[in-house]
Amino acid sequence: MLNALSNTSLFSLDSCFEFTGSYDNYKLKRYSFGESMFKGHSMLAPFTAGWQTTDLHPLVIEKSEGSYVYDINGKKYLDALAGLWATSLGGSEPRLVDAAIAQLKKLPFYHSFWNRTTLPSLDLAKELLEMFTARKMGKAFFVNSGSEANDTQVKLVWYYNNALGRPDKKKFIARAKSYHGSTLIAASLSGLPALHQKFDLPAPFVLHTDCPHYWRYHLPGETEEEFSTRLAKNLEQLILKEGPETVIHSYACKIAAFIAEPVMGAGGVIVPPSTYFEKVQAVVKKYDILFIADEVICAFGRLGTMFGCDKYNIKPDLVSLAKALSSAYLPIGAVLVSPEISDVIHAQSNKLGSFSHGFTYSGHPAACAVAIEALKIYKERNIVDQVNKIAPRFQDGIKAFSDSPIIGEIRGTGLILGTEFTDNKSPNDPFPPEWGKFNRVGAYFGAQCEKHGMLVRVAGDNIMMSPPYIISQGEVDELISIYGKALKETEKKVQELKSQRK
Repeated sequence: MLNALSNTSLFSLDSCFEFTGSYDNYKLKRYSFGESMFKGHSMLAPFTAGWQTTDLHPLVIEKSEGSYVYDINGKKYLDALAGLWATSLGGSEPRLVDAAIAQLKKLPFYHSFWNRTTLPSLDLAKELLEMFTARKMGKAFFVNSGSEANDTQVKLVWYYNNALGRPDKKKFIARAKSYHGSTLIAASLSGLPALHQKFDLPAPFVLHTDCPHYWRYHLPGETEEEFSTRLAKNLEQLILKEGPETVIHSYACKIAAFIAEPVMGAGGVIVPPSTYFEKVQAVVKKYDILFIADEVICAFGRLGTMFGCDKYNIKPDLVSLAKALSSAYLPIGAVLVSPEISDVIHAQSNKLGSFSHGFTYSGHPAACAVAIEALKIYKERNIVDQVNKIAPRFQDGIKAFSDSPIIGEIRGTGLILGTEFTDNKSPNDPFPPEWGKFNRVGAYFGAQCEKHGMLVRVAGDNIMMSPPYIISQGEVDELISIYGKALKETEKKVQELKSQRK
């Protein structure tokens, strides 16, 4: 069984077994935390196969320090994913901890229903509206996660169109390979099949258009600009297909909103091709379709700009925020709403007697206090400049491995990067399916990274990294070194598997 488990996407054998030179030969090594070692634990683990819970010991993280985390055995890992794209200020920022403690001592909780609220929630809303400058926004609505933010987006858009007397303008267009969350509506918006399978998703009001991945989907001889033009035309055709036979007036269009991540994260770190957002925005504007910018991963400096909208000149009607909003120290997300939409919502709520949407923890005072302090740190430390100083070393250092025979593409910008492993360096040549799920190249690479003390995100034959903004040049060099070691070992494994086929 250990042979079969050696290449899983959530590889954690190194935490519990002594490595003896081959992933086919592990020697059991018990540690001091007990005979059970948490195998078969009581948690229904998210994004984890059942057999991994029953047959494997989880990697249990106990402590964080700067860009590193430590497991319960004291093993140190460079956290190259910043938790889940989230701990932007690293794992031991004392100002965030102090902000949480101070607020918990003063007012640990109060809600924001019925025109009651707290100072931290009011202050954070004001700060976010001032900080977001891609276009003027009118109001901020607080949630607890990116998934809740995108669920809320759909409800706001429906409420808005109903208030305007457009009850048929209800459909949403998202993109293949996008990720917008895992709740019912957010998972429907997401363009990843695993989020739909056996969940009876996506919901029928969600449509998906092309993934803007130039390397994988461009036609022979097609430039990035031509590729973007073709995708914009395809988007327009999808809009027309869903409306009346001829959409003469924008109000007749049944599409309510288009949602997009500035850079697609969990779908593989897909950077938009040249002129893509310029052309897509022109299409949605033509048909009076709202633009929702899902900034959950990109916001607050990840791309080398304060928001992804700044980098790609996106002028959204609605924005989703989470993750780096609090550097993930406490759960919080937000929706930014344009004045045009918030004014309609206010007017409609006056007619109905209330705006009946919200959560117990909307604007939780402790989470808001931490978020306020995080935003202060971003400003005081000029975090965007810090990202731009370290990003070239990170991007160039990893992209130097692009000539590897098992790498199809390395892509990224700022402090986010993805590697896609393919055979013959071609997007059309995945590694042989008969190798099976236990020999996925991406999972094997991730296992080697973990062995050498680095954690990355694995998805099929893609691996992704988004280190904390505080990562030092020396830590970037360590990241690149471990990546190189893991790549060399993975190349060797691929050669072994290929030789077995002959």
